[in-house]
Amino acid sequence: MDPAVAFGHVLRVVRREAGLTQEQLSFKAEVERNFVSLIERGVNQPSVRVIFKLSAALGKKPSEMLAMVENEIASRS
Repeated sequence: MDPAVAFGHVLRVVRREAGLTQEQLSFKAEVERNFVSLIERGVNQPSVRVIFKLSAALGKKPSEMLAMVENEIASRS
């Protein structure tokens, strides 16, 4: 599985678990809503700075998010 797709899937799952819309997450993370959508679909890849912003907005450590991505990739390989 492509890491960008895996990150997008993890982001969508964590966002929904947090009860946030894409718009609410984008506001909290100070990124464009469209960018959140593109990340979730695996079209765009977030920079390290954006990973930190998204993680903070979701109440997660960046390392937790990336560990979830690793698990997602491993489970689909």
